[in-house]
Amino acid sequence: MIVTDTTLTRLGLVDPVVEQLKLTGLQSEIFDQVLPEPDLETVKFGAQRMMAFEPDWIVAVGGGSVIDAAKGMWVLYARPDVQPDAINPLESYGLRQKAHMVAIPTTSGTGSEVSWAVVLSDHQAKRKLGLGSREVVPDIAIIDPIMIKGLPPRITSDTGLDALTHAIEGFTSTYHNEFTDGLCLLAARLVFENLPRAYQGDMLAKEKMHYAATIAGLGFGNSMAALAHGLGHAFGALFQIPHGRAVALFLPYTIEYCANSPEGGTRYAELAGFLGLPEKNEKQAGAALAEKIRELEETLEQPVCIAEAGIERSALESELDQLIENAMNDTQTIMSTRIPDEEDLRRLFLYAYEGKMIDF
Repeated sequence: MIVTDTTLTRLGLVDPVVEQLKLTGLQSEIFDQVLPEPDLETVKFGAQRMMAFEPDWIVAVGGGSVIDAAKGMWVLYARPDVQPDAINPLESYGLRQKAHMVAIPTTSGTGSEVSWAVVLSDHQAKRKLGLGSREVVPDIAIIDPIMIKGLPPRITSDTGLDALTHAIEGFTSTYHNEFTDGLCLLAARLVFENLPRAYQGDMLAKEKMHYAATIAGLGFGNSMAALAHGLGHAFGALFQIPHGRAVALFLPYTIEYCANSPEGGTRYAELAGFLGLPEKNEKQAGAALAEKIRELEETLEQPVCIAEAGIERSALESELDQLIENAMNDTQTIMSTRIPDEEDLRRLFLYAYEGKMIDF
């Protein structure tokens, strides 16, 4: 069963997959009803289609939304007794007894094709769920730059900044380790060097970005993300902001917040040194890194504050309590070197609205 969305079907990106499967004599069926920021109901419906068709292979063709949805369907196909919002790393699902999975990304950002994360939306509760299981890492990931040749500039920048956030947070989260450090460092440098040109349509730069996204996925997928994801998940779900844009918006603010901690341990000096930025101490390195990220966002015509994302202050303030609760409960928040309390989260959101540098 090929899992994708209607846009990719219309653009013909699914056709080569169908053609290759036909050459093998395999039967295939297309489920193309995955929406951006996929919800629990879509996963349930797709799993029902799988149970009717009984595939031996699940082929996800799309961005992170499609791949994450396919992962959720895969779990429910193997275990119809499981609810999608209960997918967790502690339970055994026996996925490969019924089907294996191939992921073919058509965006350069999430790294979902090589990670065990499953991000789904609960639209009723207006929140994103950070789920996952080691079993849902696809058996095969096909990283083919031809799939992102026609990727529009806006999606190129949104997803590219997602890859950057993965790389930086994967290197600086409290779960960082020697196996992931090199992957995250290389991915970060590749994004800074190639994303502006990829945004302008340079195909070689797009190719490099496609590799960077998967490299970052291999990195943070084994070290976790951190506070920018905690805030970005909460904000994106409530205000319907694309995932990459949301997490990247908060990245400079959370870097400054962590760099202001007297306890240190952020590793920003090491990261800044690798990128050729000032690295005298953690605070200076954090400030230089945050400035470089904001400069990149401006080059890509991305919002550097919540106000620039088109959100009225009154709208933010009316949702502030829910934002704080969701960010506090997000699985990625606790991976930060500095974990905020409710008051600090309130200030972080308000500072990010105005575009103020974090001074607390």
